[in-house]
Amino acid sequence: MIHPILEKFIPVAKGVAETFGSNCEVVIHDFSNLDSSIIAIFNGHVTGRTNETQMTDSILEKINKHQEGHDVYNYTGKSTLGRELKSTTTFIRDLDQTIIGCMCINFDITDMLSARNVMNELCKVDENELEVIGEVNKVNDVLYDIVESTIHKFGRPVIYLTKDEKVSIVKDLEEKGVFLIKGAIDYVANALQVSRYTIYNYLDGIRETK
Repeated sequence: MIHPILEKFIPVAKGVAETFGSNCEVVIHDFSNLDSSIIAIFNGHVTGRTNETQMTDSILEKINKHQEGHDVYNYTGKSTLGRELKSTTTFIRDLDQTIIGCMCINFDITDMLSARNVMNELCKVDENELEVIGEVNKVNDVLYDIVESTIHKFGRPVIYLTKDEKVSIVKDLEEKGVFLIKGAIDYVANALQVSRYTIYNYLDGIRETK
């Protein structure tokens, strides 16, 4: 007979598996019967396990190591099929705070790791060989260098910058005298992916605070 507390976790396990798809295995273990501990398993193909599979030694080690109830998040390992896994084990307690089971999540990240390696390879550049290809909107090299170095300080593409961060960039450029250069408004607007009127609004607000 399944412990009623453990039984309540079965819909939770199913919900996690359904939400994250076929690469996400979720298992509920009942520690009262370690020889046949799995009372529910979803997407068992990830590790090749079924309800008849015995509890792994790694789970038993975690039980012994974490009797005080410390869950284990985002540890890595491999399935018996050689797939790379990202896993989490959370322990389930009864009303007396005794550990009676656990819920294990095993997410197959093999394909994601491969995709990451491909993307890293594609994005690999020699930063010592930076070259500007084509005209820089007819703005001189000094303007280009100042604007690009100021944006670069935020460490991510312009598309991910917030409004406050863009205002901060405009403020820095204003303090450096960039907007005294002919064509700077249009160039900075293009670099920050906003309209020239937005740059004027930023500048009005910056100058008012002064």
